[in-house]
Amino acid sequence: MNSVQGLLAASVISIQNSCFIYPACQNCFSRLILDSRRFHCLKCGCTGEAKNASYRYRLSLKIADTNDLFDITVFGSCLDPFFGITAENLQRYIQDFSQLSGETNTESFTRALVHAVETCFIGKRFIFGV
Repeated sequence: MNSVQGLLAASVISIQNSCFIYPACQNCFSRLILDSRRFHCLKCGCTGEAKNASYRYRLSLKIADTNDLFDITVFGSCLDPFFGITAENLQRYIQDFSQLSGETNTESFTRALVHAVETCFIGKRFIFGV
C-alpha cells in the first residue's frame, strides 16, 4: 500500500476538506469513533481510552498537471514538515487552546488554520507519489 507506482508533478488548485487531522487507529490507520471517554475502531475492533487516541493528517487536494485535474488525498507524517508539527501535537495544541481560551466553538481557530493551509498549498507545485 505504501509503494509508489509513479510520480506526478502538479499544482494544488484547491483544498477539499477543512478538517486536516483525524483520530486514527494505531493498528490499521482507520478513523476512530470517539466518545468522551473511549475510542473504537470499526475496522479492526481496537479500543482504548479517548485520551490515548492517536491522530494523523489527512489532506484532500484538487491538483492539476499540464493535462488533467486530479483529486488526491495525502495522509500521515509526510505532512509534518508542512505543518511544522506532528498531527498528534497539533491536535493537542488545538485542545489546549480551546481550554485556555474558554471557547467551546473552535470555528475561528479552524478558519485560521484552513487559511494557513490554503496559503501554504494553493498555487504551489509539488511532486506527488501515486
